[in-house]
Amino acid sequence: MKKIIKNSLYSLIYLLIIFLLAIMFIATAKADLIKPNNNIEPYQVVKIQLKSLKQNDKPTKDNGIEQTWEFAHPNNQKNTGPLDRFKTMIKSKSYEMLLNHLDHKVVEVESGDLTSLFEVTVLDQKKAYYKFNWQVEKYTEEGPLNGCWLTTIVSAPAPLGSSI
Repeated sequence: MKKIIKNSLYSLIYLLIIFLLAIMFIATAKADLIKPNNNIEPYQVVKIQLKSLKQNDKPTKDNGIEQTWEFAHPNNQKNTGPLDRFKTMIKSKSYEMLLNHLDHKVVEVESGDLTSLFEVTVLDQKKAYYKFNWQVEKYTEEGPLNGCWLTTIVSAPAPLGSSI
């Protein structure tokens, strides 16, 4: 009888450890999202978003879209959100070429104290090129985002043709 109780106790402890490790993994995966802060420059904002979209499902499903959402300006979030609606938009024909793309190039077109504009060229999985205008603005209202650069506009993609 003592042996059965002892084995049951070990099994319970084992399950508890597995459960705690699973919770820690999930919490760590979500903690991987970079949060906007005053030290992240406009070019870096665009690169963070593109790098994340390039590996959309790493470390978890739609992590890239969620990372991109973190750097969307609140006004942009009002127009494209909530997050589930934003995910649907990014997965639509209009923007799907951003997901798991093969390569991207970011060129600064214009830079000011409150706004920066970039030309982004993306090579999608079908080896077709697309150009976007990507604008970020410095958030000037009070609150935790004050002084952070956030995406305000991503144009519709302009097809540039195939790489083949």
